[in-house]
Amino acid sequence: MNKHIEIDMISPMYIYPDNLKAKATLWLWELRDIGIIGIGCLISVFILTQLGFLLPIVLTALYAFLSIRFEDTSILEFIRCAFLFFIGHQQLYKWRA
Repeated sequence: MNKHIEIDMISPMYIYPDNLKAKATLWLWELRDIGIIGIGCLISVFILTQLGFLLPIVLTALYAFLSIRFEDTSILEFIRCAFLFFIGHQQLYKWRA
């Protein structure tokens, strides 16, 4: 009794995010933010150990919290846009009669 085994040759499927236009992310941050947070941590720990100054590590932790991405936006991005809308750029209103 011959048993034939059929093997379907399925071509591999590659899934790319948003047609390769999405920004690279790692966990909850973009890679740019991971770099900034890492360098900030190194500098903050150096300042903390040498000078006993705590403010840089607090600012780095605050940046890390504000730059967390959720559904393609972050709190820091929202604050930047709100600042530019209310304070940064001149608002121009035209009244028509």
